[in-house]
Amino acid sequence: MNNISIRPALFEDIQQILDIYNHAVDNTTATFDINHQTLEQRIQWFEKLSPTHPIIVATANNQIAGYASLSPFREKEAYKQTAELSVYVHENYRGYGIATSLINNLLDAANNFNIKTIISVITTGNESSVHIHNKLGFKYMGTLTAVGYKFDKWLDVDFYQFWK
Repeated sequence: MNNISIRPALFEDIQQILDIYNHAVDNTTATFDINHQTLEQRIQWFEKLSPTHPIIVATANNQIAGYASLSPFREKEAYKQTAELSVYVHENYRGYGIATSLINNLLDAANNFNIKTIISVITTGNESSVHIHNKLGFKYMGTLTAVGYKFDKWLDVDFYQFWK
């Protein structure tokens, strides 16, 4: 796909980011949220992360095709150089390398935010996400069994780590 560009997320992108996220809530196990996020919740998320942790978007045809962010891994001070990666791609733009581009961009940007370790929590069975993470140098660190319940079944999560 041509004409994909990646840039920092802007406040005016929040509604499209919210739409992508809520589609994932309804249709995937990529998030363990069961209920939709509201616009107010996404604004709070955006304002909390954007000054200290990057949020980026991929755009195509004047639309947000996907987004990715680095958020604090844990609140304790010793974790401040560790971040958790999230990446979501609009259903119409999957399979075009957008997630890979977004993650690569965040890996490069992490140094600017003094982030040395990046954690991804991937629901077991999400083979496309596992493939991308393996390709980009993330290492599988372990599985937590039956930690989420969604779509009438217990779900496991796999932890992947990238460190510089």
